[in-house]
Amino acid sequence: MSTRIAKPAPRMRKEPRQARSVATVEAIIEAGARVLSEIGWAGFSTNKVAETAGVSIGSLYQYFPDKLALVDAIRRRHFDHVLSVIRDAAAEEKPLRQFARELVRGMIAAHSIHPTLHQVLLDETPVDRGSRAAHASFQARYLEHYAAAVAQYRRRLKNTETVARVLSSAVEGVIHNAARRNMLDAPELQKQLGELICAYLSGQRPPLKALRVSGARRSTMSLPRRPTKAAGSRAP
Repeated sequence: MSTRIAKPAPRMRKEPRQARSVATVEAIIEAGARVLSEIGWAGFSTNKVAETAGVSIGSLYQYFPDKLALVDAIRRRHFDHVLSVIRDAAAEEKPLRQFARELVRGMIAAHSIHPTLHQVLLDETPVDRGSRAAHASFQARYLEHYAAAVAQYRRRLKNTETVARVLSSAVEGVIHNAARRNMLDAPELQKQLGELICAYLSGQRPPLKALRVSGARRSTMSLPRRPTKAAGSRAP
């Protein structure tokens, strides 16, 4: 996460109430996410966002006092989208493969709209107590939803929280790495990530291909090979 500390980000000036106002705010947030994803924090400005959204700068400032408030709204919307994917996938008991398929498809869809947005939010945008608190709240709810899924498919486990952390880290690692490499639409990635989820939640060994997709490499600390016998040698 970016180490630059900013002043506490101001929230929206006012909440939209009428349908037209809601549509305007949504257009501004969507345009902001697109601009931030495409050019990063260094080039991000309210003028560019207003132009992309097709609204006047006055309309933007009617709801957002500055670009930090806009980034806060973008961050919260991204968090809400990711949480809704996990919540919906684990909402009711269903076959494990169906859960894995819905989770993978939903996560890929959430990160395909603006593939680099999450990384920019994490590494480039200034942080303050408000954004740290929002991220901490997101992480807590994120793990709660994963823990609920783990409890459904591995009922006898006592360390549900640990398994939820491992599973969530594996899924987000694959998704974020694929987003950086522009591989989110690769059918094999979707298939192997689904297999990894199923294998882990069923207590089986995860598929090697899925681990490779996530960017994992074979450890250089692997056990040495047993020496081969020389030709004609005999065992003692």
